Amino acid sequence: MSEIRHAKLELLRQGPAHNQLLSPLTPYLALCGPSAPRTLHVPYEHRQLLLRLARLRYQQGDCAVPAAQREGELRELGEQVGALLGQVPALATLLQNALRDEARLVHLRLSLSALELGMVPFEVAIAPDEFPGSGAPMLLRLPLVITRELRRTEPIAVEWNRRPRILFAYATPPGQPPVPASEHLKALRRAIEPFVPLRDEAEDRLPDVEAMLTVVPEATLEAVTRACQQADYTHVHILAHGAPFEEAGHTRYGVALRKGVPDGDGADVVSGERLMLALCGAGLNDRTKKPPTLVSLATCDSGNVETVVAPGGSIAHGLHDAGIPWVVASQFPLWMSASTLMTELLYAGLLAGADPRIVLHDLRQQLRARLPDTHDWASLVVYAVTPWDFDAQVAAFRDKRVLARLDTLFSRIDELAKRLTDRQALGPEQHRQAAQLAAQLRQEHKVWLDRIAPGQRKARAEVLGMCGANEKRLAIYDGQNARRLLEQHDTAGAKAAMESSRKAYEASRDAYRQALLLEPTNHWVATQFLSVIATPVMAADDAAIEALRREYGDWWTAARQNAQWQMQGASGEDRAWALGTLAELDLLATVYASPRPTPADLKASIARHCGQLVQVVGAEAFAVTSTMRQFLRYRMHWPHERWDDLVQAALDALGWRPPPGSGAGPPPPAESRAGRPPAQRSRRAARR
Repeated sequence: MSEIRHAKLELLRQGPAHNQLLSPLTPYLALCGPSAPRTLHVPYEHRQLLLRLARLRYQQGDCAVPAAQREGELRELGEQVGALLGQVPALATLLQNALRDEARLVHLRLSLSALELGMVPFEVAIAPDEFPGSGAPMLLRLPLVITRELRRTEPIAVEWNRRPRILFAYATPPGQPPVPASEHLKALRRAIEPFVPLRDEAEDRLPDVEAMLTVVPEATLEAVTRACQQADYTHVHILAHGAPFEEAGHTRYGVALRKGVPDGDGADVVSGERLMLALCGAGLNDRTKKPPTLVSLATCDSGNVETVVAPGGSIAHGLHDAGIPWVVASQFPLWMSASTLMTELLYAGLLAGADPRIVLHDLRQQLRARLPDTHDWASLVVYAVTPWDFDAQVAAFRDKRVLARLDTLFSRIDELAKRLTDRQALGPEQHRQAAQLAAQLRQEHKVWLDRIAPGQRKARAEVLGMCGANEKRLAIYDGQNARRLLEQHDTAGAKAAMESSRKAYEASRDAYRQALLLEPTNHWVATQFLSVIATPVMAADDAAIEALRREYGDWWTAARQNAQWQMQGASGEDRAWALGTLAELDLLATVYASPRPTPADLKASIARHCGQLVQVVGAEAFAVTSTMRQFLRYRMHWPHERWDDLVQAALDALGWRPPPGSGAGPPPPAESRAGRPPAQRSRRAARR
């Protein structure tokens, strides 16, 4: 069962989109799913709707609208809109089926061609008698989210799975109340925090923050244009006052930015068309640029159509019509506290990879719960395009964001591990931080794995493989920590760290094994499983190695055969990864192969595979650096005389050179360990 059910309601009429007033006499054709078309009539005159919407503005002229009057108006208007939707039986059936199947959400797409229908606040609808949740606001009581879209000949291209980069522009023209810029900036900063690498000094994080978030303070339209010319932004957040302006004798609402210096220090009320040109114009030097995927307008009346006589519409309507896939706006005045809450919840959810429809549904609920004296929950209006593969795009983006969070957490652990490699002592605060990071990593993996259905074997195998890789990295860190603590004569601390390392290796082993059982032909997972159980920490003596050969020798043979098959029929990166796997399996032949090839044959095979790997993708390719990193683990963290020379052969073929002053020289020569019994040699290797 899909997490989100989909429905599309198209409302059509004859004639152009503009220059038509609302009237109960005007017939609209409603199309919903496979059901027969229905003829609908809006239950009020245009003037009546304008008067009712005016009473939802909190203020009429110099007088505040009493709360009771606002609430009554909202209720009556909601009942009429609900009755209008109730004339489409297919909607009631869809909602009932979704509730019976316990679907997470129903996404109702309103496709509107007539400008006057853009004035109707569909979001305030009260469920009619034939609908589930009868008598309550539909968007609050039911698992329902409504988005609007414009009918067009060519669909807007949506590329949801882009690396996020946010532009935040705000302005307070003279004479206007200050906008809550600081609160919005803090909300955006908290949203990107899980993806900003941790550093020892706050200023060291500034470049990472600036790569994700650009701020244009006291923005002019020229400053916004310049920022959008220089970079492609996936998300644009604008915080400003909404203000009316005259255009060809008609009143519209725009965004009140600052005027440029030559024009004085006043307000520049920017229309949706001008704002669209700033956001979507050409890049510098005729660089082809992509429009933002989502624009959020923390601006009063940014979704207010106001006039239908001339072509155009609201700011949100104009941006969406110009090709911006998602626009989040307000069809009524918006309280500053509501705009801050909207920014906080919207961007925290979106950047985490959550489905935007679920984020919007939760946001509306929170606006109602946390700001009970307002109707900002009903003010929220969203123009959106969701192509046929949107669910897949969202899922891919969510997985990418999980990986980004994991990489961010590991960036700090890697920094601490480098200190240990450089024989620097870690303080209590750094040890505590490392423990917290490890706990976060494991929780992220658990949530990610729980989200994947048991039947999705390949997807589960991939995530389990990543779990195994990350547990292995944690095990290496704990092993390094144990060695440093032992050097500091902290025997108890070293023992605890070594035990933690062993548990992480066991968790890595188990995750790789589960992944391999789900996808037996995955040679990479098989190789990593065989690698982990053969480390000196897991196989402490020659008897354990012999047991591994007997139990898993066939697994090694199968992994090697799968890698050879893939290599023969692949090219590019696929061939490169197969070559890297074969090189590592050559090294593991010292444990699993029977009979064992001679050391000279293994060295030659490893050098050949690693050399071909570099030839296929180039010395700077990720496949090369990743393979190099894995062989360095054998050298630095799992040293053993059985494979020391093979590691060196691989590193030479891959072109590795130790950084100057890194201390990453060769391991102690094999002859210095030869005089010890095998068990002692293995125990010494385990302590390294």
